[in-house]
Amino acid sequence: MDTVVSGIRSTGNLHLGNYFGAIKNFLKMQRENNCYFFIADYHALTTHPKPEDLHGNIKQVLAEYLACGIDPEIATVFIQSDVPEVSELYLLMNMNAYVGELERTASFKEKIRKQPDNINAGLLTYPVLMAADIIIHKANKVPVGKDQEQHLEMTRRFARRFNMMYDVSYFPEPDAYNFGEQLVKIPGLDGSGKMGKSEGNGVFLADTPQEIRKKVMRAVTDTGPAAPVQEPTEPVKNLFTIMNVVSDQDTVKFFTEKHAACEIRYGDMKKQLAEDIIKFTDPIRTKINEILADNKYLAKVAANGAEKARESASKTVREVRKIIGYRSF
Repeated sequence: MDTVVSGIRSTGNLHLGNYFGAIKNFLKMQRENNCYFFIADYHALTTHPKPEDLHGNIKQVLAEYLACGIDPEIATVFIQSDVPEVSELYLLMNMNAYVGELERTASFKEKIRKQPDNINAGLLTYPVLMAADIIIHKANKVPVGKDQEQHLEMTRRFARRFNMMYDVSYFPEPDAYNFGEQLVKIPGLDGSGKMGKSEGNGVFLADTPQEIRKKVMRAVTDTGPAAPVQEPTEPVKNLFTIMNVVSDQDTVKFFTEKHAACEIRYGDMKKQLAEDIIKFTDPIRTKINEILADNKYLAKVAANGAEKARESASKTVREVRKIIGYRSF
């Protein structure tokens, strides 16, 4: 049985892209592997959230994980900051990470471009913290998207470097988890790219029907096909991609044929898509609200998850300290 680690930043609501790109596969993965799912609230500190926002976001994401079907009785579900051993391993791994390689990461370069007034050390060493999250449980599989492949490769490098430096075979070099199928990439409503929170182009699992209708009706399209069987433009392809995962195939077929015949009315398509998204997300949203109202249950899940995660993490840190040379007198 593989040990799998996956985290998601505690920056607020999960969206359709999160669900179809990862969480849907987690539901299967948790039954077949030894899984650690965590809320990456240390990572969120690079953006300096307000204390009340940080706590609220952690609670929201935990509730949404659980509402989607992540089972804390099967998988280890925990909050990153509840496992202080992560911070210690992060410090130890930082001693073997070099500024040059960290400055060359694509994510750091992007952050410099997007937030030039907040280029903090946490952004620079972000890949080291990601590596600590993974190798502290000696994971050999990590589900990653295309944008995280470089970070996974750096995790492999840090694990390999530690093993070579101390002449041990302690940390496995984790591989990307293969779900056995093509991952679905859910595009945003802005006509390009993937769905995301920071891009402001997402439909969230906790959105109300009114919010969903408003967002979808504002989605970017085009002026319509100019000739029969014309290939849809990128924004329209995006809408069809979303429709393919939330609507029944008769609906998809209907609007595909209308587009091919130059008879499509995007307003009608958006209205149908909005209602299909609402139908899909409504049971999840209801469950999210039920869990958010049950603080006792959330506290129990967090405490039990922290206990299980710390059992694994503390063992790793003890052994790493011994390998490095820290021993009691």
